[in-house]
Amino acid sequence: MALMKHVVWQGPVVASLVRTAARAALGRDRGAAAGPPALPGPEVRKTIRPRPASLVRDYVRHVGGDPAAYRGVVPAHMWPQWGFPLAARTLAGVPYPLARVLNGGCRMEIRAPLPAGEPLEVSARLEDIDDDGRRAVLHQRVVTGTRDVPEAVVGHLYAIVPLGGKPGDGAQPPAPRPKKDKPRVPETAQELAYWHIPADAGLAFAALTGDFNPVHWLRPYAKAFGFRSTILHGFSTMARAIEGIHRGLLAGDVTRLRAFDCKFTRPLVLPARVGLYVDGDAAYVGDAPGGAAYLTATFTVGDPIPTPTNGAKR
Repeated sequence: MALMKHVVWQGPVVASLVRTAARAALGRDRGAAAGPPALPGPEVRKTIRPRPASLVRDYVRHVGGDPAAYRGVVPAHMWPQWGFPLAARTLAGVPYPLARVLNGGCRMEIRAPLPAGEPLEVSARLEDIDDDGRRAVLHQRVVTGTRDVPEAVVGHLYAIVPLGGKPGDGAQPPAPRPKKDKPRVPETAQELAYWHIPADAGLAFAALTGDFNPVHWLRPYAKAFGFRSTILHGFSTMARAIEGIHRGLLAGDVTRLRAFDCKFTRPLVLPARVGLYVDGDAAYVGDAPGGAAYLTATFTVGDPIPTPTNGAKR
């Protein structure tokens, strides 16, 4: 696969995955802390090298975008590629089995363009934890900017750790809870795009981002976790949805999207044939109107943001 040449840029992400797996294997997730950590947690900061143009170009193509639309800038939705290693460091010592963590969703706020060819200033922090005994939701904030614009893109991650327990202290049996219906694409939603996503899309996205979690590219591993086959990365689904909005709703203008707030509601098993649908300011990735939704989102659009190629003063 030609995209494997980009793996040389993924060392920090791969290293963070290895550290997480090692902590799980050594049993250091639970009990690593004597109690809940102080929140918000300490901020982790790093300056990273500019992303190479070939990596950005191939990433944009892979998620359905037009590289020509990103002249002079890096796509904001690429932030997990460099933010993930720092976000993983913010979870050191939390008393949860992080090997079981699921990506519940994220929110991205775009305040300024990320110029290509400049070092990026990245910071991450664990904001809060919502633990009801059955699961813990870990909210992390990742900020990317430059020396001149320190908060250009603000991302919020919501990682879910299944705990298997019961709410409360266990002294009283929990009240039965109504079963929640899984989200579906509204019958009235408009189709913006339709994709045939191949079986190796997870491996390709891993080569571009460094997220080599085997559940996304190794079928026996995914089946061992109860999936029919490998499942697509949530961030890949998100990036495809954003590029679908750029092309189908914003005439290819990548400077108008201000915020994208999404939940990953079902695993998207590969290969897949799914569409992008919008209904007002809501977006869905799903089988068809009325069918299952794998991603639900709300988005905000504004006037074009000045960039180095469309009039920004730097």
